[in-house]
Amino acid sequence: MTEPAAETTDRRVFVDRQSPDAYRALSATAEAVRKVAADAGLDRILVELINIRVSQLNACAFCLGLHTTRALRAGETTQRLGVLPAWRDTELFDPRERAALALAEATTLPTDTQAQTTAYDIARSVLSEDEISAVIWVAITMNAFNRVSVLSKHPVRSRAAAPAD
Repeated sequence: MTEPAAETTDRRVFVDRQSPDAYRALSATAEAVRKVAADAGLDRILVELINIRVSQLNACAFCLGLHTTRALRAGETTQRLGVLPAWRDTELFDPRERAALALAEATTLPTDTQAQTTAYDIARSVLSEDEISAVIWVAITMNAFNRVSVLSKHPVRSRAAAPAD
């Protein structure tokens, strides 16, 4: 038995295009989550930080490109985006952001129950229940989009350079 050509094995189904009704439902969920986040008082930058951190953990290049651009447009700095993978080792993020990032990580990596407990304890000390719920929903939704993009192998195309800080 011969193996299929490499070009055949690398081809992926773009599940968003293959099942547009399901993708529209996911997009509608994302819209509802954006409203939940706004109603809870999460600003656009914090939502984008959550989206980026979740996408980093999931190694989703497509979503990283998209949400980094959105964060910069919302006013985030390149310095903070550059150190986001090491957010715990900096003083660049305030207590609310740190709590949200820890909770987003715990949502993305749910089998680490100790991290989950710690994240919840920290979140409860600085975030309201509405904010905690919104952070979790943002992370859940981003995880879903990451799965769509990673498994579809959505391409990342070059864009113009982002403005400097």
